[in-house]
Amino acid sequence: QVQLVESGGGLVQPGGSLRLSCAASGRTFSFTRYPMGWFRQAPGKEREFVAVISWSGSTRYYTDSVKGRFTISRDNAKNTVYLQMNSLKPEDTAVYYCNTEDSISRLRKGDMDYWGAGTLVTVSS
Repeated sequence: QVQLVESGGGLVQPGGSLRLSCAASGRTFSFTRYPMGWFRQAPGKEREFVAVISWSGSTRYYTDSVKGRFTISRDNAKNTVYLQMNSLKPEDTAVYYCNTEDSISRLRKGDMDYWGAGTLVTVSS
């Protein structure tokens, strides 16, 4: 089973930037074979899809509310996926999680059983 450790969250003012990281590991997990995604859960709301990247990095999808502001990337040599978040808004406040699945379509659904602890992003003045 894959282990996921998110980091990089914090308190930032509106308009600011943060870069989140997610390190993936597992005895039988081959990072370079799987798409990776970011999700978030705001207080009192359900977890939602944010962004996904294919195993090669050539395909990326974003939810509409973050397009043009967030960028997902990955470093296959480090088994790490990143989420660069710019022009942050108060409505971006949430716990951010990464995850993986066999395909992009399944990953975007977010129905995975295992989730890491996440990293909290708070956008406030």
